[in-house]
Amino acid sequence: MRADGLIVTNRHVIVGARKVHVHLPDGRDLTAEIVGADALTDIALLRVHAGSLPSLRLGSSEDVSVGDAVIAIGNPFGLGQSVSAGIVSARARALEDDPYINFLQTDAAINRGNSGGPLLSTTGIVVGVTSVIFSPSGGSVGLGFAIPAETVSAVIRQLEAHGRVERGYLGISAQELTPEVATALHVKASGHALITALDPHGPSTGSLAIGDVLVSINSVPATFKTLSTITARLTPDSLATVRITRDGKEQTLAIKVARLPDPPDDSAASGGQDSWVAALGLGVADTTTDIRNAVKANNEPSGLIVTQLRPAGPGALAGLRVGDLITHVGTKQLIATSDLTAVRVPTRQAPLLLRVVREGSPAFVAITGEAETFLPNVPH
Repeated sequence: MRADGLIVTNRHVIVGARKVHVHLPDGRDLTAEIVGADALTDIALLRVHAGSLPSLRLGSSEDVSVGDAVIAIGNPFGLGQSVSAGIVSARARALEDDPYINFLQTDAAINRGNSGGPLLSTTGIVVGVTSVIFSPSGGSVGLGFAIPAETVSAVIRQLEAHGRVERGYLGISAQELTPEVATALHVKASGHALITALDPHGPSTGSLAIGDVLVSINSVPATFKTLSTITARLTPDSLATVRITRDGKEQTLAIKVARLPDPPDDSAASGGQDSWVAALGLGVADTTTDIRNAVKANNEPSGLIVTQLRPAGPGALAGLRVGDLITHVGTKQLIATSDLTAVRVPTRQAPLLLRVVREGSPAFVAITGEAETFLPNVPH
């Protein structure tokens, strides 16, 4: 991204690596410094020292519209630099596992190895960073997704300055306010966010209450779908003006914004550095007794915690979630991440059986690489 050797890629490309190498077209192989990485947007920032290098200009996804031609560059399947072309299929596409990103969707061929590569306008300006595909087979089916350039720009600014991204945190959980629930709560308008839980140590405890309806935050209308994005963009230690409806009456509160805690794949929280399981499209990490207790798996002697998921991956399609504890492959108990990272790519004809503990309830799930419904054995 800059002539001085600043490089952008996806975090999942470099996570868990002991060393990162960058291979240049002139044959040089350089060791890269990891400046920082952000799990929530899957962006990593690297730096190499190689003198003045050719660079691309980071633009804005606002410069392209649906139907405009775009070009993707990457290293699909390790074949070497390849270029594919297509159009912008959709803008501001939200994916369930990535609430902080409004993706650009494209039908340009994107395969494994394209991750972290640029999506370019026809004028050669970077409008996005390719990151995700939806594919039953693992190959391109014309459903590729790129992180918008403006999101990338905001993230790498913070990574270069601080090595991490600071996001706001209110310490609340919420659900969509349906018309039926709104009527029961004597709230006229539906579509807002209904608070269902509060972090007891979070900044909203003592101000907000379970059952409050969030109307707006800093005058921005708060809905269930936009809540993650709105709160993440708040500045830690600033005051947020939160308008709520409580007992049928609207009121305005000022809440001091905290910093969003590190995600579960942070090594200090997960018991060790996470490892990427390519065959399942997910990251896992070793666990400690404290971690297994925290996920209500007190009786499990071992297991690997899911630290990240790509929406296109077989794990996500099977309904796995970040925070799930995987204890067995088939009937074999998992002790270390190496017990899972070497598994084969599952198919409908040869599914992979996993035992998963969620919220204290174990269940077996057969991973096929296709969309499944994972129903944990929840006590009634």
